[in-house]
Amino acid sequence: MIASFLQFTEEKLGQAEKTELDAHFENLLARADCTKNWTEKILRQTEVLLQPNPSARVEEFLYEKLDRKVPSRVTNGELLAQYMTEAANDFGPGTPYGKTLIKVGETQRRLGAAERDFIHSASINFLTPLRNFLEGDWRTISKERRILQNRRLDLDACKARLKKAKAAEAKAACEGDAVPDFQETRPRNYVLSASASALWSDEVEKAEHELRLTQTEFDRQAEVTRLLLEGISSTHVNHLRCLHEFVESQTNYYAQCYQYMLDLQKQLGSSKGEIFSGTFVGNAESTSPPPAATSPPAVAAATLPAVPTIPVVPTIGGVPNTVAESVLNPNEVKPPASGTRKARVLYDYEAADSTELALLADEMITVYSLPGMDPDWLIGERGNQKGKVPVTYLELLS
Repeated sequence: MIASFLQFTEEKLGQAEKTELDAHFENLLARADCTKNWTEKILRQTEVLLQPNPSARVEEFLYEKLDRKVPSRVTNGELLAQYMTEAANDFGPGTPYGKTLIKVGETQRRLGAAERDFIHSASINFLTPLRNFLEGDWRTISKERRILQNRRLDLDACKARLKKAKAAEAKAACEGDAVPDFQETRPRNYVLSASASALWSDEVEKAEHELRLTQTEFDRQAEVTRLLLEGISSTHVNHLRCLHEFVESQTNYYAQCYQYMLDLQKQLGSSKGEIFSGTFVGNAESTSPPPAATSPPAVAAATLPAVPTIPVVPTIGGVPNTVAESVLNPNEVKPPASGTRKARVLYDYEAADSTELALLADEMITVYSLPGMDPDWLIGERGNQKGKVPVTYLELLS
């Protein structure tokens, strides 16, 4: 142990030689280190993707280390759905706003459930294999690499010991080959030199024996480590399969979200038509003498918040209201004598055809409605230009 420590210190100081591994082995080591480093980064960032809240990640980590089940956590979508449902109950589930809150809340709940399923699937099929590699195979590889490093230090220490013993033996042999002068006052130096040569010969034999043993142990450990490092290829294959499963889970998740939002958009589109129809047309018809009984559209309009009334242009040339839109030529439409409204444009809009009016954000235009028009559209005027404009792009001014 002391010899290995001295060998390590001398190597760091550049005073000792070290056994170099072959190029293939070094490539395997570099590939293993690269795999470990990138696996850690991918694992951590995927955890951030699935759980952006750092406090929640720390909590899940502690539960995992304590080998306890992570408590079920409500997703943001599910929490939003809960708030929307409670708000709808307070505002009145039968009101247009309450009904819409319930519809949107239900979709948010479904989105939250889909997110929960995606997180669960990604954790099992992707995160767990990555974590198992880092905590299992990589720990084993690291342990065997440390053992190999110690075997290599022992081997180099034995080589250094043998080299010193051979040098001392050669020096003693040179001194022993000199012819003794028995007239010298100290003739026993010859005897001492011969004895030292024999001792160093024994030391060389012991060093050679230890070198053979340490070389055998080093070769055996190098082979074990090599096999583990070559197993990184199998790790890549396994992680590739897990990556495909992760992508499939994510694809299914986003496909579900897209379908849920399409369904919600259709529901809101139909209900929005009823709301705006009840608002604009109902308010326009309120100028005529009231019927004996209040009609359902009038009741619906009465329950809505105050919305600026959009004047209605009389029918064109006696054409029934139901077909006014199909024969609409904006240039032939005359604005009402009084009561047109001003509107501010919220977003840029590019006209699809000659019957529509292109819009620029923040500009002011004049708008009014036609009987039988799609409630999502109004007639807009800007100077000499005239055409249909979408209601959702406007802020009606009182």
